[in-house]
Amino acid sequence: MSQLDQQLESEYFHLTGLIDSFDQKSLTIKAWSVTLAGVLAGSGAFFDRPALLWVGVVGSLMFWLVEGHWKAFQSAHYARIEKIEAHFRGEVDDIAPFQTANSWERSRRAGGMKELLRILRWRHVFLPHGLVALALLVSGSVL
Repeated sequence: MSQLDQQLESEYFHLTGLIDSFDQKSLTIKAWSVTLAGVLAGSGAFFDRPALLWVGVVGSLMFWLVEGHWKAFQSAHYARIEKIEAHFRGEVDDIAPFQTANSWERSRRAGGMKELLRILRWRHVFLPHGLVALALLVSGSVL
């Protein structure tokens, strides 16, 4: 294996580990979202303060947006992974190692707001935030 191949292999495994760590943090974002919404909904019902449900709705929507950005950050690494994989398939000859930041920056700029809106529609990004926001909206109309 050439030195270039060894460097690209190292970069590849670093990127796959990084992407996995994004998924772990995404679960933390979901947990915070559900916890905050639950506390606000419970407090709103217990203290007869329906306005707290609106705070929960806004909070859930904000967590949805945060997770969308987080997934967009994660997704920006895939272009580099795909290029490294293409190299090992013999489809790309002109590749420099250790270009993660450069590739990430180009991917993020290319995706922009359109990419964020696409990601926000993914079911695993929408849940639980969007569902919790809808449930709180329904609860607020019932109270």
